[in-house]
Amino acid sequence: MKLRPIPIAVSLFVTATLLFGGWFAYRQVAMIKPIDKLVSTYEGVNNVQIDINPKEVTLNLDLEPQTNLRGLVELIHTDGNPYLKGKKLKLDVKNHSTEELDEFWSSALFTVAEAMETRQYTQIPEELQKMSDGSIQVDYDMDDQNVYVSLSDGEASKFIILPRQSATMGVWPNA
Repeated sequence: MKLRPIPIAVSLFVTATLLFGGWFAYRQVAMIKPIDKLVSTYEGVNNVQIDINPKEVTLNLDLEPQTNLRGLVELIHTDGNPYLKGKKLKLDVKNHSTEELDEFWSSALFTVAEAMETRQYTQIPEELQKMSDGSIQVDYDMDDQNVYVSLSDGEASKFIILPRQSATMGVWPNA
């Protein structure tokens, strides 16, 4: 039996094309398109870019200043769960920030970090409202995984997602 290199090469090429083409089509049609449609129809989303890895789905979001970020995350977790298929969701929000918003966040960062570290989340809205002089609108929300802070001056916006750390169980030194 004599092996012919040209038919072998052609059949390998056709097989590889069908396998990788099928995988690409499945990824586009069954994963990326439904998530893109779900997120882009949410009020306040200007643009979304999706990157899917074996363990993680990354959404690069461009949002309008008054967008409810917690509502968007909740929508993705509830309606988009069949498309995530157990993958971790990572959000990268593009900020259209100004120097004034950056300075406000820099001055609030120590207070917010302290409240996050001590798990006294009710201090975050109180302190941010005290620091706001009325020219910056501060919105905050929380779910079981993150604290969401959005700063806006009407035209520019800054979105901050602060991950909540669950309480860790430790051993007492005198036990």
